[in-house]
Amino acid sequence: MESAPLPAPNVFRHRSFALFWGSRFLLNLAVQIESVAIGWQVYAVARQTRSVQESALLVGMVGLVQFLPLFFLSFIGGAVADRFERRLVVQICLAVETVCVAALAWLALHPSPSLVPIFAIAAVFGGARAFLAPANSAMAPMLVPRDELPRAIAWNSMAWQGAAITGPFLGGILVAGSAAVAYGSATAMYAAAAIILLFLKADTRPVNAISPGIKAIREGLAYVWTNKVVLGAISLDLFAVLLGGATALLPVFARDVLHVGASGFGVLRAAPSVGAVVAALYLSRNPLQRRAGLWMFLGVGVFGLGTIVFALSQWIWLSVIALAALGAGDMVSVNVRQTLVQIVTPDHMRGRVSAVSSLFVGASNELGEFESGVMARLLGPIGAALFGGIGSVGVTLLWAKMFPTLRKVDRLT
Repeated sequence: MESAPLPAPNVFRHRSFALFWGSRFLLNLAVQIESVAIGWQVYAVARQTRSVQESALLVGMVGLVQFLPLFFLSFIGGAVADRFERRLVVQICLAVETVCVAALAWLALHPSPSLVPIFAIAAVFGGARAFLAPANSAMAPMLVPRDELPRAIAWNSMAWQGAAITGPFLGGILVAGSAAVAYGSATAMYAAAAIILLFLKADTRPVNAISPGIKAIREGLAYVWTNKVVLGAISLDLFAVLLGGATALLPVFARDVLHVGASGFGVLRAAPSVGAVVAALYLSRNPLQRRAGLWMFLGVGVFGLGTIVFALSQWIWLSVIALAALGAGDMVSVNVRQTLVQIVTPDHMRGRVSAVSSLFVGASNELGEFESGVMARLLGPIGAALFGGIGSVGVTLLWAKMFPTLRKVDRLT
């Protein structure tokens, strides 16, 4: 990676960005703990009466029920982010998620909870994310100067990945003792993330607030469709991660393939983020200066190859290394994609473009979980992960040919 130091590397000297980052870290930590708890709880409840393959499918269903409201509401959420104060939108969504995870904590107090209310609450989470993600993404570029945006995005990615290291490990420990305690901890973090934003004084209203209506949504879709760099970047992430969603099967691998239990599950969940944080730390100090498009494709390719190695591994140490490698590759790809999308998109379009990006990311994550569950039902967990890794590599090669302009992107400016 050819890199050169940029001026003013300490983006945390901007008080508003520092508060935003702290809130984002707590939010991501809460998401990770809640995700670990709900995945482990659903699988444990299902295994009381169902086979490994059937239980894996139900774990994948958690992703599907979160994606459906995200699919139907994301474009509305993007228009809302381009119309109203973005900080307020984020705070309202955080309040909804706080109530939801508190409800999950209450359900976890029952010895054998029904899966139906758990899935219903997961659907509400998906709906809240449809509004939170566009407003949150569109707010970040308003808090730092434009020339510091690549560093800010790298630090934002570290807020996610740092939480993804500690969150699964902490979640695994808490779930091993009590799912209710895990959910209760996540409840406190969601609430704290919302409270921190009360002290953010920056103006987060859109520069040119749009008029509500279907026309605004069409404008956002048209912009993404006609901008091949944006379309190629976010669609590459969609299909590569959609196929390579091995992390959705980690409860199955931890319990019935590698036999490492809840604590081992937490280690496996944290491994991708260990690699991602190493990559993000490097990128925060040394942003990519040349051949950014090529590095993005290489990152996705490494993600697919890491998934293949993980699928074939029978040793936890090799599985952890493979997951760390795919996390590092994914981080390089995500950093380039997010920087490109934010830089080329004008402020009055950021909410709607972020909504499309969030929908694609949500599809890749939540539908990826469902796809992994279905393939695990058909091929078994090892076959499903192997299929996904091979598919991710294939998508990378296909997209490199379909979007030559994206592949040839040089500087992130």
